Amino acid sequence: MKHPVSVGLVQLGTEPFEIAKNRSLTLEAAARAFAQGADIVVLPEMILHGYVADARRLAPLAETIPGPTTEAWQRLAAEHGGYISGGLCERDGDALYNTAVLVGPSGVQLHYRKLHLFGDEKMAFRPGDRGLPVADTIFGTVGICVCYDLRFVEVVRALTLKGADLILVPTAWLPGFDQQRWDAEGMCPQAHGALFQSNLSQCFIACASQVGTHGGLEFLGSSLVADPYGKRALGPLPPDVDEVAVVELDVAQAKLAQVRSPLIAPRADRRTDVYGIALDDGIL
Repeated sequence: MKHPVSVGLVQLGTEPFEIAKNRSLTLEAAARAFAQGADIVVLPEMILHGYVADARRLAPLAETIPGPTTEAWQRLAAEHGGYISGGLCERDGDALYNTAVLVGPSGVQLHYRKLHLFGDEKMAFRPGDRGLPVADTIFGTVGICVCYDLRFVEVVRALTLKGADLILVPTAWLPGFDQQRWDAEGMCPQAHGALFQSNLSQCFIACASQVGTHGGLEFLGSSLVADPYGKRALGPLPPDVDEVAVVELDVAQAKLAQVRSPLIAPRADRRTDVYGIALDDGIL
């Protein structure tokens, strides 16, 4: 395992339903991140199809996994020896899913369907049914979730208990859950939540959000990487413009953060005799 890993955040907004254009935008932006040294590139939620919940219009445009976009991402990942994570509308039979993937040189490494649907998403997508997957990479163990999933502390905790050192989070952060948009440092409330979760569960969390106004919605940007101590390793990126940024992380810090002093070890101090998280037919 290589402990240093460079993570590239692609903060980008796309117009709904413009699949070919949006695919090209993701490839161009990911290539820029790889050129800046990224090993893993994180794209936003639903970046291929645009963040919309119109099942009638999405259905004929939705893709299978693997499919045209994951194959295009795979070719680029293979060219650079890295990984690309991002979101799209997936079709499986008659069902649509808000899906995120991690694609490496050999293909799809993680295939995740958003568990917690937000607002109008419930009118278009089925809730995720693929659990909370993790994948072992040369850079450490990687997990994935999407946007609103971060509002549920069980998600990050379960991924870390399954071994995730780094959690990738494609997002489309919107105002609505909280009244505030940004604080004086350009942090939206969701970005603060990522910092809090990373500290609670001792992991890195890399969030790449849509940004700008697209499809009549205002996205908050503020993409960031949180470290296992609840500090900012990168970001927040600006609240209103596209941007690509890269940061090098020492993934070993995720394990070190599990022991804060000889008598304070938050992972070991869990009272598993009293409570646990039921997942994958087992208890964590």
